[in-house]
Amino acid sequence: MIQSQKVWKIEEQDEQLIKQLSSQLNISSIAAKILIARGCENSEQAASILKIDESQYHDPFLMAGMEEAITRIEDALENGEKILVYGDYDADGITSTTVLMNALLDIGADVSFVIPDRFTHGYGPNEELFRKAYADGVNLIITVDNGISGIEQVKVARELGMDVIITDHHEPGDVLPDANVIIHPRIPEGHYPFGELAGVGVAFKLAHALYGEIPDHLFEYVAIGTIADLVPLVGENRYLVQRGLQALQQSTNPWVKAMCEASGTNQREINEETVGFYFGPRLNAIGRLGSAEPGVHFLMSEDPLQANDLAKQLNDKNTERKKIVEDISNEAISMIENNEDLKQSLVLVVAGEGWNPGVVGIVASRLVEKYYRPTIVLSINHEKEIAKGSARSIEGFHLYNELVKNRDILPHFGGHPMAAGMTLPIEHVEALRTRLNEQAKACLSEEQLVQRLQIDVPIDLNEITVDAIQEIRKLAPFGTEFPKPIFAIQNVKAKSLRKIGSAENHLKMELEDAYNSLDAIGFNKGYLHDEISYGIALSLVGDLQINEWQGNKKPQFMVQDVRINEWQLYDYRGKSQTSNWVAKVNIEKTDFIAFFKQTKDHFEQAIPKEIIHFTDEVNPLTLHKNIVLLDLPENFLLLEKILNKVQIERIYAHFHTDQSAYFNGMPTRDHFKWYYGFLKKRPAFNLNEHIQKLSEHIGLNMEVIKFMTTVFFELGFVTIENGLTTVNENVPKQALSEAPSYKMRSQQIELEQKLVYATYSELKQWFNERLSS
Repeated sequence: MIQSQKVWKIEEQDEQLIKQLSSQLNISSIAAKILIARGCENSEQAASILKIDESQYHDPFLMAGMEEAITRIEDALENGEKILVYGDYDADGITSTTVLMNALLDIGADVSFVIPDRFTHGYGPNEELFRKAYADGVNLIITVDNGISGIEQVKVARELGMDVIITDHHEPGDVLPDANVIIHPRIPEGHYPFGELAGVGVAFKLAHALYGEIPDHLFEYVAIGTIADLVPLVGENRYLVQRGLQALQQSTNPWVKAMCEASGTNQREINEETVGFYFGPRLNAIGRLGSAEPGVHFLMSEDPLQANDLAKQLNDKNTERKKIVEDISNEAISMIENNEDLKQSLVLVVAGEGWNPGVVGIVASRLVEKYYRPTIVLSINHEKEIAKGSARSIEGFHLYNELVKNRDILPHFGGHPMAAGMTLPIEHVEALRTRLNEQAKACLSEEQLVQRLQIDVPIDLNEITVDAIQEIRKLAPFGTEFPKPIFAIQNVKAKSLRKIGSAENHLKMELEDAYNSLDAIGFNKGYLHDEISYGIALSLVGDLQINEWQGNKKPQFMVQDVRINEWQLYDYRGKSQTSNWVAKVNIEKTDFIAFFKQTKDHFEQAIPKEIIHFTDEVNPLTLHKNIVLLDLPENFLLLEKILNKVQIERIYAHFHTDQSAYFNGMPTRDHFKWYYGFLKKRPAFNLNEHIQKLSEHIGLNMEVIKFMTTVFFELGFVTIENGLTTVNENVPKQALSEAPSYKMRSQQIELEQKLVYATYSELKQWFNERLSS
């Protein structure tokens, strides 16, 4: 048995609908299953996902405030006013700033930009920067990807005489800033057909309105910001991202080539994963560790040398960021593990002095992955007496709404249902932890605190082909609320397993069912090699990829998780190097059992754990579910006592024997008759002195001759004194089987036959019969 890392929930699908979509749209059954899992109930709905076009793109003037914003910007152009684009320090904010800067420069505006420093100014509108803008002669401030929470700061800007246009997409509060214009896809609620644009999507809409046509040259920025900000990849966002990815693949901009070289990616193969795992983190890193403004200069660079230099700067910052994240994560985990109250909290709130506030959001995500609890990670600054940090949540705990309930101790915060940022006085950290835990009790059930994996596409081996995998890409881009499918392959067997990689930390398998086979790779899952036993039915969760080698293409399954529901038998019979096979056993969760004291003594030095000498007096309920059987019991009943009481998950069968009764065999009745006659003719026979010659003469093993002698002695047929054996006259006849040694040898032979010398399948069947009963 192998427990999956998460609780799987595999969706069952309508087979008739699968066949219908597959036939009507001429697509594979796998593609049909994905479309059904994404909510398609007929071919028309499915076709709308397969075909992404301009019909999904909306007129920017449908957005409230757009006409007023364009009028104000045109007045600024006509009057020669200075415009300031006020951005944000993440990838969405950097790309938003770049989009609007390009648009305003193209139409001849006197424009500059500023991005607040995460450490100096914090998130969103900053009074100091607004006052500096006024001093620099700025007449109009346009925020991108921020502003909706800047009530006091916007008030200051207006009092100074500057106008403010807010473009944002974050959750609005109950009170809105007194800006001249607010452009937000959800303000007022429902006015715009699509409310889930990223900040860069809103900036792109404003740019479109300024140009009077769709600015095709800005799509690549929209793709990066939209993917990096994890907004829902549905509706209009799908169109924006698809167009942006196509633009990135074909772009001649020096920064695109420089980014690909820095991240080790192929420009022609850029997709949403390239942006999400390589481009986005590098743009985010620059703002996490310092000023994000070099990110904008990079995206606007037209000189290859400048682009390469800035790409290296982004890359170096990303490497530095990874190291900092690793150090803080380890420190935070140590805090949690060493504080039982904290470990049992429904909402984890951890704080550390000097933690880099630019990366605590990543740390929070790691802690959510490890503990599956809403998590806040705060950086303590004793000099300023504040705690600043980020939060990540789980399904069922609307982070923004729960933080709103704590406005009295949270002077500055903002975010989404699943993520937020905040600043608060140090003295209120403990109160925030206490309050959020009480709030969580009201909205999180025990079931919601169990990490689940929603598997929406169960597949069979016969469905998996190169063509089917290539077809899946037609459904891209995948992302938030239109996730990449998670595939499940159930009840197959591992035809072969082997560890791969220089450290042997990866696993390669060949999966098979009755008719088909498939290669599978599990990165960092080499440990499973010793946990998957021969012939066992296993289920796997993961992704489908194409493995191309020397022009040949083969489908391949990338393993994310494995589950085995039945108990497993590991056959270590005949293994002589104890340390080798013991190393494959999970020592902590396994009991080593010896039925004989001499066996315990034999293995004591080789096994790094106390060996249990199992007798009738030992309570089997004290045993683990994993057991190693070091030797054979005296009889089947003793072993069956364990099997009947313990809920077995794994049995490691070693069955060490010093002398094999089965191998030496049971002497026949004729052997006993001949040997008795031999002894009768030789009173006071010295067996020890003559046993070797006797063995050669009669053709029986010396151990067998000793056994026959013991049987005669136990039945009273002979006496043994001072090593001399003499036949007793006039002894009543008795069956040989009445001798205790004869009974024990018969049992031993049967035990060895059933347990030691059986095939793997026969041994598994023997255990199955007893475990099932």
